[in-house]
Amino acid sequence: MALKICKVEDIAPGKALRIKIGDDAIALVHTKSGKFKALADKCSHGEISLSEGFVDDETIECWAHGAKFSLDTGAPLSLPAYEPVAVYEVLIENGEVFIEYDKDTE
Repeated sequence: MALKICKVEDIAPGKALRIKIGDDAIALVHTKSGKFKALADKCSHGEISLSEGFVDDETIECWAHGAKFSLDTGAPLSLPAYEPVAVYEVLIENGEVFIEYDKDTE
């Protein structure tokens, strides 16, 4: 199901927002080029919040140890992380941001 999260203007380009859906923390990312991406908000290396990290158009970097993750696939792109993080589909409709989320498929 698609869950309404916020308005497009609520997250500045180049920033991320930590949101909670049930017990799951998700980093909603607004890239500098204007795209929205969503992934699990927990670095697979050190369980650090990725939403506090550094965002560019393709990656998010954990602020604690520098592990980078693909915003498209959740794949780790640099050490010390070697496990991927979950990604979620993001939909934009009428200036509002939705995340496709189904707990049963996680």
